[in-house]
Amino acid sequence: MGKGKLEKFAELETFGNVFQYPYSVISQRPFEMKARWRDDFFKNDHPIVLELGCGKGEYAVELARLCPEKNFIGVDIKGARLWTGASQAIRDGLKNVAFLRTNIEFIDHFFAADEVQEIWLTFSDPQMKNPRKRLTSTFFLERYRRFLVDEGIIHLKTDSNFLFTYTDFLVQANQLPLAFSTTDLYHDDRLRPSADEKMFSTENGEVQTPNIQTYYEQMWLSRGLPIKYMQFRLPHDGELLEPDVEIELDDYRSYHRDKRSSKDRAK
Repeated sequence: MGKGKLEKFAELETFGNVFQYPYSVISQRPFEMKARWRDDFFKNDHPIVLELGCGKGEYAVELARLCPEKNFIGVDIKGARLWTGASQAIRDGLKNVAFLRTNIEFIDHFFAADEVQEIWLTFSDPQMKNPRKRLTSTFFLERYRRFLVDEGIIHLKTDSNFLFTYTDFLVQANQLPLAFSTTDLYHDDRLRPSADEKMFSTENGEVQTPNIQTYYEQMWLSRGLPIKYMQFRLPHDGELLEPDVEIELDDYRSYHRDKRSSKDRAK
């Protein structure tokens, strides 16, 4: 039988790789490690990569294992979920991964200008009814600009056709540099596996994406849902505009939930 939530929360307080700053804490004191992640925690000058909405943290842990030359920080508000990845990282001795428990709306409170090089958005809630809450919306992209380097990389990996289509329109509307895009990551003829099958790359090697599958990703694949992937860059300059288009809603909800709206399309 697994540990209960209260036991996990208590154990999180003892983990050296977890920082807990929900809104109630942010409003009372500043985050002292802002601008000092490399010096004070990672003890190196490697690039910092965030996974926003990391859930159980399994993707962040595997990224850290696969790419020791980078530092990874998984971010989520659900502490009981973070416990899984944080405890795994401790057991495996992974020093290049940390976890931050906070609301993603306040993510810019924790990182200084140019402190982060990449962002991963893995199977984010598509938020079909609320554009402002989509993690690829202009609301969030403006926040990412405050700490992401100029032309920093954003990875979107999703089962949601709605979120993928919305993001594609947004990238086009703002002429953001698009490195790669596919509507079926595991059946795209442009991609080939590396020798150890831990990474996908294009024939010219310019774009690489890890071949890591989370528990829920495997579940969606077993249901016949193609996995979509997009990699684009976010320049500091230029006004960001929301795409003024209507997009067909997903006909299902993640985790076997029904869709929340009776509408067929949304912006």
